[in-house]
Amino acid sequence: MAPASSSSDVAGSQEPLVMVVDDSATMRRSVMMTLERGGYRVVLAENGAEALARLKGGLRPDLLLTDIVMPEMDGVELIRAARQLLRFTPIVALTTQGQRHYRDQGKSAGATAWLIKPTGGRELLDLVASFVPRAAPTKTAG
Repeated sequence: MAPASSSSDVAGSQEPLVMVVDDSATMRRSVMMTLERGGYRVVLAENGAEALARLKGGLRPDLLLTDIVMPEMDGVELIRAARQLLRFTPIVALTTQGQRHYRDQGKSAGATAWLIKPTGGRELLDLVASFVPRAAPTKTAG
C-alpha cells in the first residue's frame, strides 16, 4: 500500500481532508499528488473494507473519493455503509465505470457526484472544490 497519513497526522491541521479509496496504487498516488498540490490533506485506502474500518475507527474526512470496482468491498457497498457514518459528507465516485446502471447504483447508495477516469487534475480539483473549499494551493495542478 502507498504511504498514507494516519489520523493522528491529520487531526490538527486546517486544510480539508479527503479520503481516497482505490485498489490501484498508481491511481491513489496520482490523485493524492493532485489533491495535495491543490491544498488538501489526503488519507489513502486500497479498498472499501479498509476505508470503512478507518471510518468506523473515527476518521472523518471532509470528502470521500472512491473507486467503484475494487476487491473485498466495492465502491457502491462502501458508499452505502459510509453514508451511515458520514450523513452530510460529500461522497464522489471516481471510476472507469461510466455506464448508467453503475451511476444509478452509486446515486441510490448515497453518492453525491460521479467522475469518470481518467480525469485531468484541474477537473478533479474543481469538482472537489465545489464541495469542499480548499486551502491556498502550493502549486498549480493540471
